[in-house]
Amino acid sequence: MYTFSSKLKTLSLILMAVGILGIGYGFYSAPKDIHEVENLLAAENHGTHGETTQHAEATPSDNASTEHAAHGSSVHDAKEVAKHEKHLTHVLHQLQNKPWAALYVACIFFMLIAMGVLAFYAIQQVAQAGWSPVLFRVMQGITAYLPYGSAIFFVILILCGLHFNHLFIWLDPEVVAHDKLIANKSGYLNFPFWIIRAAIFLIGWNLYRYYSTKNCLAQDQSNDNSYYKKNFKMTAGFLVFFIVTESIMSWDWIMSIDPHWFSTLFGWYVFASFFVSGITMIALVTVYLKSKGFLEYVNSSHIHDLAKFMFGISIFWTYLWFSQFMLIWYANIPEEITYFITRIQLYNLPFFGAVVMNFVFPLLILINTDFKRISWVIVMAGVVILAGHYLDFFNMIMPGTVGDRWFIGIPEIASVLFFLGLFIFTVFTALTKAPLLPKRNPFIEESKHFHY
Repeated sequence: MYTFSSKLKTLSLILMAVGILGIGYGFYSAPKDIHEVENLLAAENHGTHGETTQHAEATPSDNASTEHAAHGSSVHDAKEVAKHEKHLTHVLHQLQNKPWAALYVACIFFMLIAMGVLAFYAIQQVAQAGWSPVLFRVMQGITAYLPYGSAIFFVILILCGLHFNHLFIWLDPEVVAHDKLIANKSGYLNFPFWIIRAAIFLIGWNLYRYYSTKNCLAQDQSNDNSYYKKNFKMTAGFLVFFIVTESIMSWDWIMSIDPHWFSTLFGWYVFASFFVSGITMIALVTVYLKSKGFLEYVNSSHIHDLAKFMFGISIFWTYLWFSQFMLIWYANIPEEITYFITRIQLYNLPFFGAVVMNFVFPLLILINTDFKRISWVIVMAGVVILAGHYLDFFNMIMPGTVGDRWFIGIPEIASVLFFLGLFIFTVFTALTKAPLLPKRNPFIEESKHFHY
């Protein structure tokens, strides 16, 4: 049985504590009103925005023309004041969104890592793969994070609907009233229907995780393969449910942040991002456990296969990234191309940096067969891939929530640290609950002697 080391447990608790402090600081330091925003903008621009517009004085020789000029000036001033206040309110919402968006990106990223592992586990079950059963307990341990991540994420969604933030502009009735395009989508994009869909998705995913793990553990105590067969049938149904809900989830929780924009490839694109992240996490946890003397039947061939999936899905993600970008860029339709123009102009470094980290780096490192069997290479590549896909989610969410007011500061780092600490604590606690080898799986002997 695996024992959660005190050092790792302490590290996870420290990460959560530091994360909570940083998240709290992010909310505390966010501006509270437009006056703070005005002072902030004035400081940023060395007071240029604080200067008042000078107007020429009217000559008293012609009273009529003087009154007309004064009236025109006052109307102009009123419009300028209204425009300025609207701009300040917009910036206020962006800055207030910043800690929320940082929390949202980290929360959905770690939750979807667990979902990526769950999808990979389900595919292995349905495919009746002979190489992977020795890794099933690792996969089940990682998916143990899903209930915790789902609960936190659902609370954030509810707080969005209660207008604690402005992450989803279509939740604002005033925006809907003045935006015909968003108003036309209100039959689908409305809070009650949106939150009900979220509840169905999260409950469905967690129910499968719970019963699949329960059946897998029961199979170890069974005299036949009844629990395995039950799992097989349930998994086949779950994958159909997952394919549908994953696409809708990507529209609801990510694409609707930019409600004027859409992409028919988006569901696949998001799936590729969290799927490769999940496989990468399996590899990292496996390498760690192996280094501590556990998983005795896991050998270099198992590691090699995980690395092949890391490489292959990275290429698949790149294919989808390029397909989506190239088609929209070439078509040059204004309401579509704005999505990429914003990211190239305002998020140039993270936008193209994600491509380097998620494509160029894995291509150069993992294309080599020998490297796929070397633990430190897997760890190095895995850390870069996970960081790159965090940036990918950052690029998908931040432009529509904080605009040009982004930077990776205390709220962003603290949010990652908190969810990383929670992830480590829940995953490695779950790994202590059952033996790391599923003894009665029908393919376990094939998996134990898997070599090539």
